[in-house]
Amino acid sequence: MTQPLTYRGTPHKPNTPTLNMQGVCLTYVDSSSRLTETAVNVLDNITFRAEPGEQIAIIGPNGAGKSTLLKVAAGLIKPNSGSVKMFGYTPDSHICIAYVPQRSEIDWQFPVTVADVVLMGRTKQIGLFKRPSKRDREIVQKSLERVHMAHLAHKQIGELSGGQQQRVFIARALALETNLLLMDEPLAGLDIPSQEGTLDILDSLRPDGVTVLLATHDLGVAAERFDRVMLLNKQVMAFGPPASVLTAANLTAAYGGYMPANKNGIAPKIVIH
Repeated sequence: MTQPLTYRGTPHKPNTPTLNMQGVCLTYVDSSSRLTETAVNVLDNITFRAEPGEQIAIIGPNGAGKSTLLKVAAGLIKPNSGSVKMFGYTPDSHICIAYVPQRSEIDWQFPVTVADVVLMGRTKQIGLFKRPSKRDREIVQKSLERVHMAHLAHKQIGELSGGQQQRVFIARALALETNLLLMDEPLAGLDIPSQEGTLDILDSLRPDGVTVLLATHDLGVAAERFDRVMLLNKQVMAFGPPASVLTAANLTAAYGGYMPANKNGIAPKIVIH
């Protein structure tokens, strides 16, 4: 039986959600014009809770704030107002949050092996200028085994396929002993078998109580594989079970006349209530 992951660092308050955002707002000043400065609203009054073991898909049009929301949850961006709490404390006080950016933001030519990438997940546990212990290396090995990548431990990360690279980053999160896994478009550019393989591995994290927030453009995946769906367009347009969120009215309000394709390259069927 899989043993639950444990937290490190800041203690977790009992009976609290993994992630709790209340009234989060984020704006930035656009100074591109020489004449005026304009306040651009990125996130507006974002309020929701994510419970332990829950898997949530974040959908919305380009520029809706999906990536920004994940970075706020990870503690990488500070909101202008509102509160962000993980198990009752601010994200920057935790070392059990794993954030996986879009693949386009990662330098795949950097000369590191698969095992090196996963070991980086142990950095905060190991400490600066300290060598990894036997236990650290055992955790890396077990993390790679869980995502079926142990046989490629000594391969350069850039030599792997997109699906394999995503598995390595999930292994990195496992090595970190994460309780909150934030993934930004991890399925983009993957073929259907690789997408399914990644989603199956995420499903295997449920018994560990790992909470997953995943941004995707694929409404079919959001409907079929996630507990709840957040429809985002700078504000939360709808949030709840897929059938209650993916309605014609909600999707039209968020996307307007544009409807994204699903993993098969066609517009999804819309659930109408």
